[in-house]
Amino acid sequence: MSNGALFLIDTLFNLYIMVVILRLWMQLARVDYFNPVSQFIVKVTRPILDPLRKVFPTIGRFDIAAAFLVLALSALKIYLIMYMRLNGFPFSVLELFIASIQAAVITTLNLMFWILLIRAILSWFSQGRHPMEFVMAQLTEPMLSPIRRIIPPIGGLDLSVLVLIIIVQFLRISLGG
Repeated sequence: MSNGALFLIDTLFNLYIMVVILRLWMQLARVDYFNPVSQFIVKVTRPILDPLRKVFPTIGRFDIAAAFLVLALSALKIYLIMYMRLNGFPFSVLELFIASIQAAVITTLNLMFWILLIRAILSWFSQGRHPMEFVMAQLTEPMLSPIRRIIPPIGGLDLSVLVLIIIVQFLRISLGG
């Protein structure tokens, strides 16, 4: 199969996996449900998540159905790409399961990195009134506030985003991403 087809499969799976991760993360962080960005993510994920919720319950704020969907989509992506590259899948189900967990964690860390980077760049230019900025702030504040307690802003410069980006990148590289 051509590299273009593999790229397209990888990209489409990654985009939808990221949307499902955002849905799970938004529920954990209690992001404003009525925000237009939140509504978009809910509408895009609802057709697949609603039937899964009949099988996988939500425990507190943790959506088991969304976590299962992330792992299932990651496993399907890995399987399809490996099958197309090697004309078969020479790995065990356990290896596929472990690879899908690793891929899901790395995708989550990549998403966190980009959200933190975009939020940092927007803080230099924007007034903070866009719905996307509200969502990014609600997603990242639970992780940034503990860092701010340890490293308070120095001369008006908040280093918590930089520290979290370094932690996220360290974890991502450590996992082989």
